[in-house]
Amino acid sequence: MRMRVEAAGPADRRTMWEAYADPSRWSTWAPQIRAVRPLERLRPGLRGEVEGFTGLRVRFEVTEVDEAAGRWTWRVRLGPAALTMEHEVADGRTAIALDGPTPIVLAYVPVARHALSRLVRL
Repeated sequence: MRMRVEAAGPADRRTMWEAYADPSRWSTWAPQIRAVRPLERLRPGLRGEVEGFTGLRVRFEVTEVDEAAGRWTWRVRLGPAALTMEHEVADGRTAIALDGPTPIVLAYVPVARHALSRLVRL
């Protein structure tokens, strides 16, 4: 299943991009994230782990980064289940396209909507 979630607010593109590009900042606007390892700037091929607020840990790989266009994509995996997330930012708005198993996408939409609403208010 593929779904897109968008949010609009006062944040400019550069502010939102930097909040994405620096994983040490993810938990400041995405409350579902407790920790990210490693804390390296986004780049294609970056692999690591995200720890959720419940203690659940999922592995990830960043597959694409286009800073000039304000877009990046990563794949998150927990066991055999995978979710691909395509992010984009522009002045005053951000969006995420979620692609994966229907139950996972539907469960993550409200979480993503809340996080994006915080991101556009940085």
